[in-house]
Amino acid sequence: MRSLQYFPSVSISFRTQKDVNTPLLPRLSPTKTRNYPLPLRVATSTDEILPNAVRRKTDINWRGGFSLGVDLGLSKTGIALSKGYTFRPLTVLKSRGQKLETKLLKIAEEEEVDEFIIGLPRSSDGKETVQSNKVRSVAGRLAVQAAERGWRVYVLDEHGTSSEASDRMIVMGLGKSERQNREDAYAAVILLERYFSTQGLGAEIILPKSLDLQEKIKNSAPKDPDFLPGKLEEYYKF
Repeated sequence: MRSLQYFPSVSISFRTQKDVNTPLLPRLSPTKTRNYPLPLRVATSTDEILPNAVRRKTDINWRGGFSLGVDLGLSKTGIALSKGYTFRPLTVLKSRGQKLETKLLKIAEEEEVDEFIIGLPRSSDGKETVQSNKVRSVAGRLAVQAAERGWRVYVLDEHGTSSEASDRMIVMGLGKSERQNREDAYAAVILLERYFSTQGLGAEIILPKSLDLQEKIKNSAPKDPDFLPGKLEEYYKF
């Protein structure tokens, strides 16, 4: 029998359903005299794996985990945090590769995150760039590790977020040095605001190829009874 080759991740466009060809595995009959093919189905619908932006829209009483905005730059990565209707810059990381992914997972665990929203570079005409491929590579690796914990990874067009972040910090009265140090984190804030204000329109979920990991994601719907909307001021300390 020809061996099957699996890839680490597969991307599915949000709000778009598409057929995905999946391998067939043999299933033994009770008499063990004949094999029957058992098709494996890849999750493609957001009805099965709902992003936080849609959960909030469909259930006003829903209180789930945080959403972590990630702005991947050439040398720095901005991180922002969202829960309920609040958004705040969290930190800027200078790690790359596996060290970066490990730090992202650690932050997600500490902050009770259940999804990552990663900015995807696009040109002004909407086309992906060379940097887009690098971002997709990071997102794919992160998606496998995140799924082990029941978390989701999405990519979303980040075009214009850096310039918006710079303008916002100027209005806030931040100095040049402070703006340079925090711009990536504020760009991640803009990304999260865009994601929630449009109910996730245009977001693309990055799914692991493993159906077992997909099941972990689908079965993960965390509730946070400790979240108190009245204590929003503690989320604005960065």
